[in-house]
Amino acid sequence: MGEERWNHNTHYHRLALRHAPGARTALDVGCGEGLLTRRLRAAGVPSVTGVDADADQVARARAHADSDGLHYLLGDALDVPHDGRFDLVTCVATLHHLDLRAGLRRLASLTAPGGHLVVVGLAAVRTPADALLSVAAVPVAAVVDRARGTWEHGSPVTDPREAYGEVRDTARALLPGVRWRRHLYWRYSLTWRAPA
Repeated sequence: MGEERWNHNTHYHRLALRHAPGARTALDVGCGEGLLTRRLRAAGVPSVTGVDADADQVARARAHADSDGLHYLLGDALDVPHDGRFDLVTCVATLHHLDLRAGLRRLASLTAPGGHLVVVGLAAVRTPADALLSVAAVPVAAVVDRARGTWEHGSPVTDPREAYGEVRDTARALLPGVRWRRHLYWRYSLTWRAPA
């Protein structure tokens, strides 16, 4: 998969890379220094765009761009200009930085008909079930983090506001047919195919 930088977010890049075959264009919202964009390009997507609101991260992404077909935009994901829709839209550990409903609507609007949206996100622990699943991840993460080492990405971080159930229910309301999954390492995923 290219660069071997690992943390609780990069572990789930594979969910996005599954949809790379056949995609002509991809957009990574909250691209940071561009690791996923480079992986998507290496997986065969001819044109990959990253957008991030952090100027330092966009500068690093541009400096690390290792092939043609990689493009980076500086700006807010909710209103950055773009030239149409994308066959694959990814958003890893970024949705909780945005207004949930506005963010999901924007991501859907960027996804081309028949294209895929893949979100990997964080949510707040609010229920006993959430707490139980979160605690269960602690010993696994302790062992794996020690064995693999964790890459510090340098992007700004913030705590999620919405609970897992709120994210799930909102996504189901706004993205008919969305697939929701709860994952280890305190993450969830949303996978959605835009109507053709």
